[in-house]
Amino acid sequence: MKTAIDEPERQAASRLDTVMRYLPKSAADREVMLQEIGISSIDELFAPIPAEFRVKGDLNIAPAFSEAEIVEYFRQRSAENAAGFKIFLGAGAHNHYRPVVIDMLISRGEFFTAYTPYQPEISQGTLQAIFEFQTMVCELTGMEVANASMYDGSTAVPESVMMAVRVTGRRGAVVAKSVHPEYRDVLKTYAHYQGLPITTVGFGDDGRVDLKALDAAVTSDTACVLIQSPNFFGTIEEVETVADIVQRKGALLVVSIAEAVSLGIVKPPAEADIVCMEAQAFGIPTGFGGPYCGVIGTKEKYVRQIPGRLVGQTLDRDGKRGFCLTLSTREQHIRREKATSNICTNQALVALMANIFMTIHGREGLRELALQNLAKAKYARAEFARKAKVLFDGAPRFNEFVVVTNEDPHAVNDRLLEEKIVGGFPLKKFYPELGNAALWCCTELLSKQAIDAAVKAVSR
Repeated sequence: MKTAIDEPERQAASRLDTVMRYLPKSAADREVMLQEIGISSIDELFAPIPAEFRVKGDLNIAPAFSEAEIVEYFRQRSAENAAGFKIFLGAGAHNHYRPVVIDMLISRGEFFTAYTPYQPEISQGTLQAIFEFQTMVCELTGMEVANASMYDGSTAVPESVMMAVRVTGRRGAVVAKSVHPEYRDVLKTYAHYQGLPITTVGFGDDGRVDLKALDAAVTSDTACVLIQSPNFFGTIEEVETVADIVQRKGALLVVSIAEAVSLGIVKPPAEADIVCMEAQAFGIPTGFGGPYCGVIGTKEKYVRQIPGRLVGQTLDRDGKRGFCLTLSTREQHIRREKATSNICTNQALVALMANIFMTIHGREGLRELALQNLAKAKYARAEFARKAKVLFDGAPRFNEFVVVTNEDPHAVNDRLLEEKIVGGFPLKKFYPELGNAALWCCTELLSKQAIDAAVKAVSR
């Protein structure tokens, strides 16, 4: 029933419905709003704020752009980037082709949200995608369980080492110097505050970890040995031999994989106890440092020590297939003293990119992609060897190799940039003993003409 009092309020609400949208306001709109709240000016509205804290005049920023001006502005900025350049830079971030279907699918409203699915049981699509991600990672790595991804490969490394410490009850780790140097830096930071001693072992003339030094370094206090394969120089390690040495002494073997595409043809490190991988190569763009997609896989017997979370497959009470968050070891979900790690999973959307990439390639597609990488790198390495010194012969490798030049690699790269070529990664910062060495990477995106041009420019 309407009353004499209700009607004015209804009319006022109706007017507010019209003017309270999230849209720019005209002067007339503002006048109506001020009248509604019973004041006569904007100054009166802000009167409670002391005058010395109020901004007078316009903000010191550029004037507003129209939509067309904004689009043009960003087109100009993007033209300043390395568009059209031939990229030979890898070193943990690899330039692979991204199928357009990835961005189309992740942009769907079911997945594209700024909100973390904290209550994923109501998001069966998200849970199924994560479950399939875990499954495919297990098939690729030879592990029995894999978590629902982590920040990146660098943080997956120390989380794996700390997991080995929990499993073995030992402290300390032996780390190959051929592991990505920045991964080792992240591990060093974690280990410092955990009080974990880290022992580093070098590499031989073939770029592989020095097995004798490794054997000598593993003691009864060693929780794990960490190697990378393909390692930072692109060389594939003797995983089975290393596993024999490590596990014979009661330690665990942790294998890091920075270039996931290698798993298309390289034998999975199934002898390892823990595998920590960076999945950026699976359809995730190189974007100035991230976001990336780390993941940890392990044997089922160690599953309760894995960080992050696991999604499992189940049946509901009607016998229909469903998915649920099966294991989550953060203090957000369990008692703090029982938490194995407080690290978050990475953005689920990033893992979904890798998921879509693996799905559309399939087993044969991934193998074909890896073979293309192998062929390009093999050709490039042979051509560079005709003009410069190439290190670490005598071992199989995947899409990266080390070239030593007479010039400083930074000077070489400056010259290459003039020809729209991004050269190799200078190694002097992390491996000063290698002199003017640089790490070069060849992926499927490089043509024979681009490789020939780079070799010609380097040897000039």
